[in-house]
Amino acid sequence: MQAGKLILIPTPIGNLEDITLRAIRMLKEADAVLAEDTRVTGKLLHHLGISKPLWSYHAHNEHKQIAHLISELNQGKMLALASDAGTPAISDPGFLLVRECLKAGIKVECLPGPTAFVPALVKSGLPSDSFSFLGFLPEKKGRQTALQALALEKRTLVFYESPHRILKTLQQLSEVLGLDRRCSVSRELTKLYEETINGTLQELILHFETHPIKGEFVLVVEGKV
Repeated sequence: MQAGKLILIPTPIGNLEDITLRAIRMLKEADAVLAEDTRVTGKLLHHLGISKPLWSYHAHNEHKQIAHLISELNQGKMLALASDAGTPAISDPGFLLVRECLKAGIKVECLPGPTAFVPALVKSGLPSDSFSFLGFLPEKKGRQTALQALALEKRTLVFYESPHRILKTLQQLSEVLGLDRRCSVSRELTKLYEETINGTLQELILHFETHPIKGEFVLVVEGKV
């Protein structure tokens, strides 16, 4: 029996034109698509004219699903893993399944494609030759420890943040890094209302105190000079 394969497929973070030709081909060739949210992935597949079985695979069931998925892969299935948006395993489920596939000797292939932090970093005007991607900061436990650890970091810092925590995060970063630290905030990347605001942490705090806060955010913060 031919060995199966896991394909990690980045999906558009907003603009559906960002799907690659290779991603479309692999979605067509897959035996089934593992979806973080079957409704979201279902809409993408419908847009692409692709009909495939959708299997739910998300942060709340991934531990339970792994044994079944490894079994399917060992039987020769080719499974495609797609997040709601962006690249699987980047602040999304995927790491555990990849690890178990490698342990079992199952081939893993990751396609290049959309991810939010890269365009936010590149257009920030801050150094991109060396950076630290931190995903989402801890919401409660360990948050202050994580923030304090950033004080001496010389690399550019990159975070994801939700709209209801963006202002709080900017304020907390300013307490640790200083109000004059340069920062860039991008929201709604690739979408109609894409926006990037550059300035100091103090300037960005003042901005978001007086402007509506909508969308998903990427923060890019200057490292210690």
